[in-house]
Amino acid sequence: MSQLSAQRALRVLKALRGATFTGLSNTDVAKALGETPSNVSRSLAVLVEEGFVLRLDNGRYAHSVALLQIAQAHADHTARLQARMTETTQRIAAGSLS
Repeated sequence: MSQLSAQRALRVLKALRGATFTGLSNTDVAKALGETPSNVSRSLAVLVEEGFVLRLDNGRYAHSVALLQIAQAHADHTARLQARMTETTQRIAAGSLS
């Protein structure tokens, strides 16, 4: 995959944001990105093949469960780190009161 193709695929993923349940058509994505439908079709085909996008029963495209799991894992990791930072801050504050 060329750099341009990779960039286009990433832009397609961004364009699908907010359409997880309803999906977007190839034409919708192409219009949103200012790309040709054929270029978007190639990007969507790669994303489907790699498991990041799925084609819904209505023929539209949406983020796959696998991609959403990656996003959820990131959110979970961030929440764990935030909890550790909060605990450390509280310990520091408690120690400064002594």
